[in-house]
Amino acid sequence: MYRSHTCGQLRAEHIGGEVTLCGWVDTVRDHGGAVFVDLRDRYGKTQVVFGPPQGSELINQAKRLKSEDVVQAVGKVTARPEGTVNSSLATGQIELRASQFQLLNAGNNPPFTPGQDDLPSEDLRLKYRFLDLRRSEMQRTLMLRSQIIKGMRDYFEEHQFIDVETPILGRSTPEGARDYLVPSRVHAGKFYALPQSPQLYKQILMVAGYDRYVQVARCFRDEDLRADRQPEFTQLDMEMSFVDAEDVIGMIDGLVKRLAKSILGLDVALPLPRMTYDEAMERFGHDAPDLRFGMELIDCTDLAAESEFRIFRGTVESGGKVRGMNAAGAAPKYSRKDIDTLTEFVKHDFGAKGLAWFRVEPDGKLWSPIAKQFPDELLAKFAQRMHAAPGDLLLFVADSWPVTCKALYGLRKRLGAELKLYDPKTMHFSWVVEFPMFERDPEEDRWVAMHHPFTAPRKQDLASLMSDPGNCRAQAYDLVINGSEAGGGTIRIHDRQSQQDVFQLLGIDENSAKERFGFLLDALQFGAPPHGGIALGIDRFVMLFAGLDSIRDCIAFPKTQRATDLMTEAPGEVESKQLKELNIQIVRTQT
Repeated sequence: MYRSHTCGQLRAEHIGGEVTLCGWVDTVRDHGGAVFVDLRDRYGKTQVVFGPPQGSELINQAKRLKSEDVVQAVGKVTARPEGTVNSSLATGQIELRASQFQLLNAGNNPPFTPGQDDLPSEDLRLKYRFLDLRRSEMQRTLMLRSQIIKGMRDYFEEHQFIDVETPILGRSTPEGARDYLVPSRVHAGKFYALPQSPQLYKQILMVAGYDRYVQVARCFRDEDLRADRQPEFTQLDMEMSFVDAEDVIGMIDGLVKRLAKSILGLDVALPLPRMTYDEAMERFGHDAPDLRFGMELIDCTDLAAESEFRIFRGTVESGGKVRGMNAAGAAPKYSRKDIDTLTEFVKHDFGAKGLAWFRVEPDGKLWSPIAKQFPDELLAKFAQRMHAAPGDLLLFVADSWPVTCKALYGLRKRLGAELKLYDPKTMHFSWVVEFPMFERDPEEDRWVAMHHPFTAPRKQDLASLMSDPGNCRAQAYDLVINGSEAGGGTIRIHDRQSQQDVFQLLGIDENSAKERFGFLLDALQFGAPPHGGIALGIDRFVMLFAGLDSIRDCIAFPKTQRATDLMTEAPGEVESKQLKELNIQIVRTQT
């Protein structure tokens, strides 16, 4: 046995004991007559002292140690001298007086050290991920991840769910993003697809009678990445039979309450608050609003129609919207230059035509370079509609409905952070429900599923499914944490005819449906129960519970925004022999 204890285990009760520690050298401090080494593993740090009683040879060996050397140290646990106790360390009351040690492996001079205060660039951290993973912050995050996954598994086991693994190699089906394809060596010219989700398999499990399924599932999507997206990700996948949306939401409510209490010490009141998709878009411009602060969007289109301001009036006449928000008390905090920066932000990032603004003066009147184009009576109406008070800053976007949503959502998110309108350590959980079943693809001029093509409409919308798809609402629900979608689910279509109707509406003809989804359509004819479920993004959960800004910081070996692994240099080229076995020939195309 290399060690008797870990580097975070020793306490005052161990004083006098002979122990063996192993770990990495964190720091070395040469005090002349003695050498102090902080020895580190994932459990903590212990101060190891090489002093005169052990002889000069041992001290000289210790002086040659450097950061990230792997060391075994044997010695007696002693109390730290008076005045040297380190209250910031769990092991701060004791130290190990080394009688012998062994250099297990010398570490090269690293490009960065796990204990340094200033982090290197993310690319360097990902290139040397084995060093980055030694950082205490990364270790805490991965331990938190393990704790969250265990908590999820324990919860669903208590509620009689069965953990079932589904295939990684499946068939390519249209589910929104591009599939990652895997060529078959045995079946020349044919491909497997890595799963974007276990969606179809878990529906088959419901037909098979496994009425409560759960899985920690690996999923893959070949799409452009963001700070909170990865090409491969992990989700908690769950499905239930003989349920409606309330049953699924209630089950996840209980899980959220359990995790919030066990991990964060928070008491979350149930049921979690919810709003419809339409309400979320109207009040916040987004289907995953951050409810830790107010500053809701306010529609002033009717008032804008009364103004002589060309941009407002022209927008209304062309069918657009004029919507705004009140940044309470922000007028003194934003100069004209700052407002110009906000204007460029909504124009560059969200395609808005501009940003109109008013300051609320001490007398309650609105002032702006454009104020002279509004009668006093109309300005008073704007002030009343916007709940204006002296010192407030009123901001407006005049554009199409989608642009006002995107621009004002982005502006609200930015101002919320800049004005410190919420405590970043707080957590807010909520639901958004009743999403549209379909949305129009402007490029292809056809209907596409907002969630996926297996989503069931609300019962009251079933009759108008084919005749009025744009107004059809789905039995769909998203879990929102601090303005991020942390999970999404739906009640599924469980009869073949309704499923075929949806396929037809989406432009999937009968032959294509049979070829791609024949097994599902067949299964729906053999006693499929009403069923539904949800997928919770485990990576997203960990990111939010840990208070991180990037999902890459809660995944052991993430990809960059160009879907590359800098440590292993994946993806990489393969030998021509492998390509030949797969009946693949690479043809370079010019871009």
